[in-house]
Amino acid sequence: MIPQSFIDDLLSRVDVVDIVESHIALKRSGSNLSARCPFHNEKTPSFTVSQSKQFYHCFGCGAHGTAISFLMEYLGMGFIDAVKELAVRAGITVPEIEAPKDKPPGAEENLVGVISQAAHFYKQCLKESERAIDYLKGRGLSGEIAARYGLGYARDDWQGLEAEFGEYGKSKALVSAGLVVEGKQGRRYDRFRDRVMFPIQNQRGNIIGFGGRVIDAGEPKYMNSPETPLFEKGRELYGLVQARAGIRRSGTIVVVEGYMDVVALAQCGVDYAVATLGTATTPWQVQKLLKQCDRAVFCFDGDAAGRRAAWRALENSLSQLADGKQIGFLFLPEGDDPDSYVRRDGKEAFERLLTQAQPLSEFLFQEIAARVDMRSAEGKAKFLQDAKPLLAAVKAPMLSLVLRKRVAELGGVSQSELYDRYDIQPPVRRQVAARKVAERPSVLRHLGEMLLVSPALARQIDIGRFKEFCDIAAADYAAAEIEFVLQLLEIGVDNPNVQAVVERFRGSPHEPLVGRFQAAGLLAWEGNGFDEEALEADFLAAWQSIEQRLSKARIDELLDKSRQGELSDEDKALYRQLVSRSIDNHALPG
Repeated sequence: MIPQSFIDDLLSRVDVVDIVESHIALKRSGSNLSARCPFHNEKTPSFTVSQSKQFYHCFGCGAHGTAISFLMEYLGMGFIDAVKELAVRAGITVPEIEAPKDKPPGAEENLVGVISQAAHFYKQCLKESERAIDYLKGRGLSGEIAARYGLGYARDDWQGLEAEFGEYGKSKALVSAGLVVEGKQGRRYDRFRDRVMFPIQNQRGNIIGFGGRVIDAGEPKYMNSPETPLFEKGRELYGLVQARAGIRRSGTIVVVEGYMDVVALAQCGVDYAVATLGTATTPWQVQKLLKQCDRAVFCFDGDAAGRRAAWRALENSLSQLADGKQIGFLFLPEGDDPDSYVRRDGKEAFERLLTQAQPLSEFLFQEIAARVDMRSAEGKAKFLQDAKPLLAAVKAPMLSLVLRKRVAELGGVSQSELYDRYDIQPPVRRQVAARKVAERPSVLRHLGEMLLVSPALARQIDIGRFKEFCDIAAADYAAAEIEFVLQLLEIGVDNPNVQAVVERFRGSPHEPLVGRFQAAGLLAWEGNGFDEEALEADFLAAWQSIEQRLSKARIDELLDKSRQGELSDEDKALYRQLVSRSIDNHALPG
């Protein structure tokens, strides 16, 4: 693992504006810089880079982070590679510190770290296996593409990982990460054996699981990591990190079924493909696809199984459709898959097929009509009945209207009959609620927002007093927010640098709060120039309200003691002092 102190030092040496501007054009906007977001399609700029605070944030899609985050998101780098890239720019050397192999029993283990260590081990095993290398070469893959996707090899050994993990027989993390199976009598063995290993990364570039492909004949051809605290198959897409640049360039994302298909397409220059993870396409995956660009094409084999998979993808896409978004379906010639087709016919032939992909609407009506006899009244009635639940799932207003018009034409009825007799209604137009006046955030959230704009504010207060506040705040605030603000204060005292604070939360349960709080702070204090004095005054005013809460709680405690006749002279003096202070602050308890 790379020491946090090195990461803090590295971020202090690089300028996030230089990093972002080397990839996209930025324009000055007040005290910040802005651009159209590189992570989602938009017409007006909502992507902001703060030079004073050294972070970026998109108010459209929520992307945010430091220079490290930008390289990971934009170029598809892993965390370590992004750190190394910035270190080269800064002219410093990254210390290579290996994770200890022997941990004391019961020590807390990091799943991300364990999986990353396993991925490194599998890569080393690939380099040592002529058989695995020959297999990949036989599939047309170069060493460069294998390195880009981090391919590895799991040895044909029941306990191959024991060579890498000294705690193999005791580690709970190896089992929790799905790398090791615990059998009867507690005997352990590797889940993956004699397979080419495909690391599966989440959107931040962390490896969260693996897909393993058998080299020779055998079943199952593909084996995935099981569901774990890190890995949920229905919410992830293989190859998305590596495909981002290609997706932005082409404006299209291609969805295939196999990991090898993704890698083979990339080898031939089609570097904007991703794969589902051995399950039917889910609504969450479709949502993630349509956030990347405006056009997604599902590419399936042309056999019956491929068409069934396409239909399931269509059903799960309907609720995620939006006007302006396009989904298409490409069926390859029978006997072909994307891997075999692109290796035989090349990139240009494959991309010509993509331009001919069948639109979702056409595939939808073709499939429903194929199940009935459209020449008969009974067949048309059944067609209308089958279309009803599918059309009800479409929430995109314009697309929904066009689809209903087409259903009426094919069913031989008018649109009014479609609505009145068949009850195939258009989406209900939501009434826009009266705009509410924005409520001021809670004092706790207010403190968090300000600390993410200027962490040095933490040095203005007594953290011990905040810990006292934590004890009485549980009834009014979420535990996660209380703990998050406490950590912000502790980190800010130690290192009052925004980038360092943000990076400390990478991969933690509080990471989502960083983006939300940071965005609010950016809007409130950096929109029209940064006023450090005004921010400090606002922070101290918020802190004063916490002090008042603490005083009131202590007063209430003393009053309870008084009712029970247990008030000492010292308690009475403290009571008078607290009440006097409350009056001075215009905050009488009660």
